[in-house]
Amino acid sequence: MQKIELKGFKRENLGKKATNDLRKDKNVPGVLYGGEEIVHFYTPLKDFNKLIFTPNVYIVTLNIDGKVYESIIKETQYHPVSDNLIHIDFLQVFEDKPITISIPVKLEGLPEGVKAGGKLTLEQRKLRVKGLAKDLPDHLNIDISKLGLGKSIQVGSLNFPGIELLNAKHSVVAAVKLTRAARAAGQGEAGEEATAEEQS
Repeated sequence: MQKIELKGFKRENLGKKATNDLRKDKNVPGVLYGGEEIVHFYTPLKDFNKLIFTPNVYIVTLNIDGKVYESIIKETQYHPVSDNLIHIDFLQVFEDKPITISIPVKLEGLPEGVKAGGKLTLEQRKLRVKGLAKDLPDHLNIDISKLGLGKSIQVGSLNFPGIELLNAKHSVVAAVKLTRAARAAGQGEAGEEATAEEQS
């Protein structure tokens, strides 16, 4: 999984006024959980653009006043009007401890069902997985080239080395749905076959 570095500054004052002052100065208060101690810090709002406004998922190397922590985003909060990030929580990551995270799905190939006139739908853009940080991929690549008309791929049929999928096994990830044109074509072929049988 890709890594991205983020610099932070330890907070001395955790009061409400201090928090509001941080936000007025275009900073985002954050908390790092999961380690020996809970770390309160802040980071300039602009520094989050490369991390928040992307479909990618990263291991975040947090550099807080020179002390470095490997982490993942645990939770984010946004302003209801401006939609600016106003708070962020991170979870510290360790090499020997599995983590739970959502990873984007990437479909590969042209389904047989689409060639037959169906429409491909991606039902889940991300799947929740559990595994060691070193085993987590940037994307969950799924081969859909053999997916037929009216067929779907469920979580239970997927397997990725070193990681466990946490979504319900019967939940659909991608499907090729019948379109009106495909349905009409199918009925037309059935009608032609029936006519041929009658004539013979």
